[in-house]
Amino acid sequence: MHKSDFHYQLPERLIAERPAQRRTDSRMLVLERSSGEIADRQFTDLLNYLRPGDLLVLNDTRVIPARLAARKSSGGAVEVLLERIVDPDNGEILCHLRANRAPKPGAVIILPEGVEADVEGRAGRLFRLKLRNVDRDLIDYLERVGRVPLPPYIRRQDDACDRERYQTVFAARPGAVAAPTAGLHFDERMLEELRALGVEITQVTLHVGAGTFTPVDSEDLTAHQMHAEYLDVSAQAVSAIDAARERGGRVVAVGTTVVRALESAAAQGQLRPYSGETDLFITPGFRFRVVDVMLTNFHLPESSLLMLVSAFGGYEQVMAAYRHAVEQEYRFFSYGDAMLLL
Repeated sequence: MHKSDFHYQLPERLIAERPAQRRTDSRMLVLERSSGEIADRQFTDLLNYLRPGDLLVLNDTRVIPARLAARKSSGGAVEVLLERIVDPDNGEILCHLRANRAPKPGAVIILPEGVEADVEGRAGRLFRLKLRNVDRDLIDYLERVGRVPLPPYIRRQDDACDRERYQTVFAARPGAVAAPTAGLHFDERMLEELRALGVEITQVTLHVGAGTFTPVDSEDLTAHQMHAEYLDVSAQAVSAIDAARERGGRVVAVGTTVVRALESAAAQGQLRPYSGETDLFITPGFRFRVVDVMLTNFHLPESSLLMLVSAFGGYEQVMAAYRHAVEQEYRFFSYGDAMLLL
């Protein structure tokens, strides 16, 4: 398939600039793959589609305030968008830098509170920086001086609301620079209602990087190099999935990040505990080994995330569902509505 196969027309007014008033207020489009049937529901109707014995798998990554206003030692402005903390003890990070002229290796960047960062080199589109004089824990420093890294299609500055709402209620492990957005729809009450229904819950971790917004750069999908992200699928999560299989329950992935984590951990044919990086690129024709049901948001045209969803839900069915979502004026992208694929 080609990148252009995943294009669709989206009026800009349908891009959600802000979250719904309450997390569970979103709409939810339901797609049944086998029949192609589409239903317009509310997110709270998820309780009617899950059943006792199912296993809900959440991504417990926590978004860090990864956007920093900085300057070159010569005075020029630089925006730093952290991609990944490589070594928190030594202050080594990978990041995107936006400046009139890209800093060269050996340059010094001045971060907030006078912290100095040496530009040590490049790693593709990313820059390797080493922070010299961070007196406290690096995460604490970012929490203090960083800003919420809202996606590039949200055309406003982050505010106090985003500190809470661009974060899931079950976020636990700091490291993401973009939210696992399907999880944003859940509040504590919804999770308790699912447990009361008999749905089990487990967690995996995938630290979403800014590369998730990087466009697919080749019309030929086989030529695209997927960005790498860190994941951790624990032995406990694997045991929970095995137990769900034994009792006849379904594995319900909350978000493309959970799908990517689980299918990466099963890439050798059997799901096993795995901790490390993945650059798995899921496109139509992919054989899913773990996930039975997926909850997700609506994704950008021609994006790797839309390709993953199309691989799971069926290309024709998903593209038809997206056309329906546009016609029915669903809210799109990170702060937008949900889609359940059965």
